[in-house]
Amino acid sequence: MREDMGEVTTSLQRPVTNTGRSKLVRHVDSFEIQPPAPPSHNGVPRSAWARARRRVSRWHRPYITLLLLLDFAAAAVASLIAIETFDQSRAGFYNAEQDPTWFHTVAFVLLPLGWIVSLWANRAYDRRYLGLGPDEYKRVIRAGVAVAATVSFLAFATKTDLSRYTVGTALLAALLLILLNRILCRFVLHVVRRNISQAGHRMVLIGTLPECLEVYTAVTRNPAAGLMPVAIHITDGYAAAKGIETPVPVYAGRDVLALVREVGGDTIAVCGSASSEPGELRRLAWQLEGSGVDLVVAPQLTDIAGPRVHIRPIEGLPLLHVEEPTLSGPALLAKNLMDRVAAGLGLLLLAPVFLAIAVAIRLSDPGPVFFRQPRVGHEGRTFRVWKFRTMYVDAEDRLASLVDRNETDGMLFKMKQDPRVFPVGRFLRASSLDELPQLINVLKGEMSLVGPRPLPADDGDFLGDVRRRLLVRPGMTGLWQVSGRSDLSWDEAVRLDLYYVDNWSLAYDLSILWRTVGVVLARKGAY
Repeated sequence: MREDMGEVTTSLQRPVTNTGRSKLVRHVDSFEIQPPAPPSHNGVPRSAWARARRRVSRWHRPYITLLLLLDFAAAAVASLIAIETFDQSRAGFYNAEQDPTWFHTVAFVLLPLGWIVSLWANRAYDRRYLGLGPDEYKRVIRAGVAVAATVSFLAFATKTDLSRYTVGTALLAALLLILLNRILCRFVLHVVRRNISQAGHRMVLIGTLPECLEVYTAVTRNPAAGLMPVAIHITDGYAAAKGIETPVPVYAGRDVLALVREVGGDTIAVCGSASSEPGELRRLAWQLEGSGVDLVVAPQLTDIAGPRVHIRPIEGLPLLHVEEPTLSGPALLAKNLMDRVAAGLGLLLLAPVFLAIAVAIRLSDPGPVFFRQPRVGHEGRTFRVWKFRTMYVDAEDRLASLVDRNETDGMLFKMKQDPRVFPVGRFLRASSLDELPQLINVLKGEMSLVGPRPLPADDGDFLGDVRRRLLVRPGMTGLWQVSGRSDLSWDEAVRLDLYYVDNWSLAYDLSILWRTVGVVLARKGAY
């Protein structure tokens, strides 16, 4: 067993990779604390002309370069589409028919460059927002509005009578093509992050060991987010870490900036109570000035969506204001309207599919086509859920003999190879076609298209946090279903359902519906 000054000694002699997702763990036995080194920056103001030495990770430069080229090309292609579509596209340009040089320069060079400048000004190339999705797309849309406003102002100021259809088409097409570029690049970036654990932000976590491990679990839950903890620097001393298994190396008593450079990090995350020491946090920010290392604070506030959190600076103190969940009002009325309309159209369009499934079920096993079971719905009201029957008629009688073979925890019984399911029923479950009759429940207002899954009424009391699921209507699909379905533990499923209850929105519902299509086609976690 080796001992390094300032590093927690590990009982594992195998190297632990710094990807943040290694299956190896380090077991904290004992370690020595190195006296803190003097900080690399003492807070003395630097010259106004001094440039911060931004150390950009290797993946950012080629990724941003690719985005620049694609965005420029998208704007140029949009101009070409508009020019080829409208005959009066050259209106406002003097002698453009005989000498189109200036017209083409504006359309294929200056306008795309204007897009690039606007995107840059709106921080659409900021590495902290790349690959995040909604935040990145909002910046692209804001840039589009800025370009449209600038073109309108210049046309008005120079009294140039441009073709409104041409300009409008060019701007709208450019916006759509740039958004498409971002979506495709984000998809590739997420594939790289999930499969080879590259192109991410390498983080050093600072705080007590339990707080750091909680943040580690949260940020590595979704590998596509690209947050990869590579080390932990504890603030509560060696006694709190002794005997604890950790997925990344643990350090104490080290100069933080030197540690970040040693492990190849680019981000420091101050966790939990460590962020409550304003003097220490401010001095850490001073120390990181000009280093190119990002400083983030991970407060003890989890499972709160970004739109519900706002910063209210009061006398230099940044207060986090958390808005209440939207459980009533116009947004909920719009959600209910969308549910009813979609359910009605779905039942009409899927009638032939219902008939074919009904015939297949009757041919496979004599008995009813539909299975109806009491479930607990909105505000604890009980209703009977509709599903296509997938089990033999004596399934309930055989359940008692299979209880010991339950493959999940919590309130639900799950088996990957449940002998009570007949062959056609197994196909219906794998393809999720057995859920289609729940459109009847949605049409009646008992369920929603998106929401927590309705749980059986006879599975015990809904106490504690679980009862909060009843604040919204249960759904045909939900965050639980698109995040792993039956492969998730009960605690994780409840956490996802509660996250949805607290943070739902119409846009989030549409996102979950879109993700449901991919999950159903891939048959992930369905059995």
